Amino acid sequence: MDKVIIFDTTLRDGEQAPGASLDLRQKIQVAHQLERLNVDVIEAGFPISSDLDFKAVKTIASEIKKPIICALARAKKEDIDAAYKSTRRAKRKRIHVFLATSKIHMQYKLKKAQDEILKLAVDAVKYAKRKVADIEFSPEDASRTDLEFLIQVVEAVIDAGATTVNIPDTVGYATPEDYGKVIKFLLDNVPNINKAVISTHCHDDLGMATANSLAAVVNGARQIECTINGIGERAGSAPLEEVVMAIKTRRDFYKVKTSVKTRELYKSSRLISHLMGIKMQPNKAIIGDNAFSHESGIHQDGVIKERSTYEIMKPEDVGFKESKLVLGRHSGRHAFKVRLQQLGFDLDKTELQDAFEKFMQLANKKKEVYDEDLRSIIEGEITQTPQIWQLLNIKVVSETDKAPMANVKIKSKGKIYEAQATGDGPVDACYKAIDQIVKSKGKLISYALESVTRGKDALGEVVIKVRFKNREIVAKSSSTDIFEASAKAYINAINKVLFSGKKK
Repeated sequence: MDKVIIFDTTLRDGEQAPGASLDLRQKIQVAHQLERLNVDVIEAGFPISSDLDFKAVKTIASEIKKPIICALARAKKEDIDAAYKSTRRAKRKRIHVFLATSKIHMQYKLKKAQDEILKLAVDAVKYAKRKVADIEFSPEDASRTDLEFLIQVVEAVIDAGATTVNIPDTVGYATPEDYGKVIKFLLDNVPNINKAVISTHCHDDLGMATANSLAAVVNGARQIECTINGIGERAGSAPLEEVVMAIKTRRDFYKVKTSVKTRELYKSSRLISHLMGIKMQPNKAIIGDNAFSHESGIHQDGVIKERSTYEIMKPEDVGFKESKLVLGRHSGRHAFKVRLQQLGFDLDKTELQDAFEKFMQLANKKKEVYDEDLRSIIEGEITQTPQIWQLLNIKVVSETDKAPMANVKIKSKGKIYEAQATGDGPVDACYKAIDQIVKSKGKLISYALESVTRGKDALGEVVIKVRFKNREIVAKSSSTDIFEASAKAYINAINKVLFSGKKK
C-alpha cells in the first residue's frame, strides 16, 4: 500500500486560531506529543514572525528526533535564512516556502504580474535549496489559481529543487470533486511531477476540509497537511484525527496507509484543547466525548450484543478506554441491567423493575444519569424500609423577611393526607407539616446535604439523625430537589421507627 505522509501544522497554522497562542514550554510539550503520535512532519512555526516562534522552532529542532522538522517562510531571503537557522540542528529538516498565485491575491495583496510571481517562486526555491535538501513549495490559494498558470508554477519550482509541492485550498473554497480534479490535472499535465510529492492543505470554511483532503488522496496526493482538532485560521484546517481514521477505517476504499499511532489521538486532542483553552464540542468526530457514547435504547441493545452494529471503529483504537452507554430517558432495561451488573449489583426481577422505574423518574428530571445516581437508587432499593408513609407531593414557599411555608401531601394505607405549616426554614416547615399528619414527636439532631453526582442537575443526598423518645434514627434520601430529599429522609426515619415497632 502507498503511504500518505501526515504533515502536522498544529504549531503553525493551528496556533493562528484566535486565542490559541502557546508559550515556549507549551509548544515543546505539543511537539513531544506529536512525536509520540508518530506524525511524519511537524511544521514547528514561522520563525521570521517573532522571537518566540524562532526560539520554539530552534528548541523543537534540537529535541525532536523522529519527525521531519519544518519551518515556514515567505519567498524572501530573510524568511528563508530564519527558517534555516532555526532548523539547522534538526536531524531531519525542511523549509516550506509559500507565495500566492491566484489572480485575486496577485492583484490586491502582492500587486504583481504572473511572470513576476513565477520568478519570485523559482528564486526562493533555489535559494532555499542551497541550504536544505528537503524543500516544500506552496502556491497559496491554489484552488482559485488559473490551472494553466498553476502548471507553470509547479513545473518551475520542481525544476528549481522542490521535493514537495503543496496545493492549498487556502480559503476553503473548493469542493471534493473540483479539488480532486485539480490534483489529477497536475499529475497528468506537469511533465516532472514524478520528482515531487503532491500535498494537500485544506481549510474548513465550507465544512469540507476532510472531504477535500481525502478526494486529493484518491486522485494521487500523498501528503496531507492537517492539525489536531482541526484548529486553524477562521473555521480551521483539516482535522488530523479525521483524515487518519478515515484512511484506517476505509482502507478498503482508499488503499493507502499512514504511520500515525492512532491510540495517541485522544490524548493529543485533550492536550491541545487544554493548552489552547478551546473546548471540543461533544459530537466532534473521532475524539468528541459523544463519539463512542450511546443513549438510545435500540443502539445500546445493539452495541451490547455486537459492538459493530453501531460502531465502525473501536474506541481503544483512538485512545478511549471503552464505549460509553449513556443512561438517560431514552435508555432501555437491557442497558440499565448491564450497567448495574458492571457496578456490582445483581437484582432479582422485581427489584430490577422497581429500580428501573425510579431510574426513569430521575432520568426525566436530568439529562444524564451517572453511576453515582445508580448507586444511590439501588442502595435505596436494597436497604429500603417498607413505605408505611409515602410522600406524594411537596410545595415550599420561601421569601425574604417572611417565614417559609410548606405544603405536604402524603399517603398511608391508600388514604391521602395533606397539611401546611410554617417554620424557621424551609426544611423545618416541611418537617412540621409532616408531624401534623403523622403525629410524630421526632427531634432533628443533625442534617447534612451532599451532592453525590456531577453537574447543575446533580443528585443531592440528605442524611439526617432524628430522636424519637429514647431512640436515634439515621435516615437518608436523594433527589435533584433538596426539599423533596429532605422530606423523604424524614419520612424514612418515621417509617423505620414504625417498622421496628411492628417487628417487636
